[in-house]
Amino acid sequence: MAPILDVRGLGIVRDGTPILRDVSWRVRPGQHWVILGSNGSGKTSLLSALTGYLMPTEGTIELLGQRYGESDWRELRLRIGIVSSSIRQMMADSEPALESVASGRYAMIDFWGSPNRRDRKRALELLELVECPRIANRPWAVLSQGERQRVLIARALMADPRLLVLDEPCAGLDPVARETFLRFVRRLARGKDAPTLVLVTHHVEEIVPCFTHALLLRDGAVVASGPMRTTVTSETLGKTFGHRVRLARRRGRYQLEVVRTTDAAA
Repeated sequence: MAPILDVRGLGIVRDGTPILRDVSWRVRPGQHWVILGSNGSGKTSLLSALTGYLMPTEGTIELLGQRYGESDWRELRLRIGIVSSSIRQMMADSEPALESVASGRYAMIDFWGSPNRRDRKRALELLELVECPRIANRPWAVLSQGERQRVLIARALMADPRLLVLDEPCAGLDPVARETFLRFVRRLARGKDAPTLVLVTHHVEEIVPCFTHALLLRDGAVVASGPMRTTVTSETLGKTFGHRVRLARRRGRYQLEVVRTTDAAA
């Protein structure tokens, strides 16, 4: 099957400094990916390149068979839904959840006017999908962090994306809200006609069993890429984070322990 996303030999240099170096990454239908890396590893730059906000210096990006630079990336950008803290911070406090969701069809922030009947119907359907139908008329300011994340997912789904990127979606959530949200992500991945999910994080504890593959980055380069069981290991995570670590897997979830120098010597 043709890949949903095909990145080959991607490189980005700014002011003489390499930001991404020879990054290759292929996402096929039926796969759900995690991008792991510490701050400064290149995760944000990779997402910016995928959405056309950061021009590559070399390499190619193809989304749904369309190549960056040869197709209208403004249209293709709508096929990638992104949920990130930057969007969350721009939402208007007084805007009702339903209008926040409806605005996703037009990639607008602070929706003007009122949604038409079709958009209102679809927004209500998506609020039902993300398990928040009762908050449709509540303004953004009174929503909990977990509700806001779900509204942003519904908003991203308004444009029917084939790829949905969750960029550190658990930031700011307390432990209970985080686990509730991650269970929801797992249900979303199993849903009919679910988009391909990409979870961007630096916490292995946030990886739920629906994710099948992982891309590990450090200093703008790929450390490892492939199926979860062979890619996410103590060795590869040690290289990714620049420190010896010990990875455990219990009941389908990961736990990471940093190995102290004294422990390593022993």
